[in-house]
Amino acid sequence: MKDYPEIRDFLSRHQLPTGDGAAASPSKGSFAGGAAFGIELSSANNATILRSLLALAKEHGIAVSRVDECRGMGRLPKADLVEMVRICAAEGVGLVLSVGPRAIYDTGGFVRSENGRRMGYRLRGMEQVVRAADEVRRAVDLGVRGFMVYDSGLLSLLNRMRDAGELPPRTTFKVSVHMGCANPLSARVYQDLGADSINPVPDLDLGMLAAMRAAVDCPLDLFADTADEAGGMIRTYDVPDFVRVAAPVYLKCGSSSQSRQNHLPSDAELRERIRQTVCVMETLARHGLAEAQVGADERTLGLPEV
Repeated sequence: MKDYPEIRDFLSRHQLPTGDGAAASPSKGSFAGGAAFGIELSSANNATILRSLLALAKEHGIAVSRVDECRGMGRLPKADLVEMVRICAAEGVGLVLSVGPRAIYDTGGFVRSENGRRMGYRLRGMEQVVRAADEVRRAVDLGVRGFMVYDSGLLSLLNRMRDAGELPPRTTFKVSVHMGCANPLSARVYQDLGADSINPVPDLDLGMLAAMRAAVDCPLDLFADTADEAGGMIRTYDVPDFVRVAAPVYLKCGSSSQSRQNHLPSDAELRERIRQTVCVMETLARHGLAEAQVGADERTLGLPEV
């Protein structure tokens, strides 16, 4: 690339990607144990759904690495949280709960306006940040160690709390796709703020993902498919290349089973989510990658501690 040489030279001198990887060179990264990918299933939004989802996965021979709850843990009573911790600890599956307070649940009107939709799930005012941090502490006391974060300020605070010993050292923070990470430098900022894994926007091509991998060491959480309201993409044939250029990665499978995000999926939607995940695993197997899955000892899984 010959355009903008001064900017590219500056980036190079600071060990940053100088552009998107045209050749999408192979990643040199891996999980701590040498594995390349994990399987991540989202919308495990209460204990009943979680139990059904893992049972279906086991029935189809899928080893689930971690699951995500997406509606907000503040919408779950203690009994549900305790049961979800128990299930995941027993199955050796990471549990990532999403922080409950978010702009769309708040009383402000800006987020519901045409321009305000870009605000996403970010927190309005310091009181919401305090409440969000308290929600994390409540879940930590119940054994939860994985959290999905939607706000960069909250991420910074939680990382400071972890460093200060206010949160357990194995507490992990996943940057949600709703934080809009779409380039390598944004990924670097989130990693520097304390992110243990980052979910980029779902439409990045392989060169863009290769450049992002060059900028950060933490796992990238990549959509193999998306719900209709998130673009309705089916990227099954890209998945082996996701592993090749962006490892370590968590492959987020089955979101296309739902027309929209963050609702309580039906039994039919759960079955379709697993079918789509089977397609991903079969594709990985055809490319000789199925044995490269991460084990239960990986810290970024967010495995509950009971």
